[in-house]
Amino acid sequence: MTAPTEPAIIPDIQIDVAPDQDTATLLDPPSKVLLHNDDVTTMEFVVFILRAIFELSWQGAEDVMLTAHVQGIALVGVYPLEEAKYKIGQAHGLARAEGYPLTLTVEPDEA
Repeated sequence: MTAPTEPAIIPDIQIDVAPDQDTATLLDPPSKVLLHNDDVTTMEFVVFILRAIFELSWQGAEDVMLTAHVQGIALVGVYPLEEAKYKIGQAHGLARAEGYPLTLTVEPDEA
């Protein structure tokens, strides 16, 4: 029998680890969600969608809705691409269920 050997000493290595971040946020490009004006969807319903789906404040939702109403289009917010598409799908689903042609689109955020 041989005598046990002393365990090898492992040097103290420090590794910089970034704080936890959502993987989608790291991989998805930032994308703008745009609200388009139409002559059918009520202002109240648009504000409801902006608050319920996009989690805007009451004032923020009203500002976005009025901008789209006056200028024809308004920026709702910037989200990771998959999140933007998911939110748009939810909004369109609710709008179609109520008979509204509400239109939101997504485009790359150039900023």
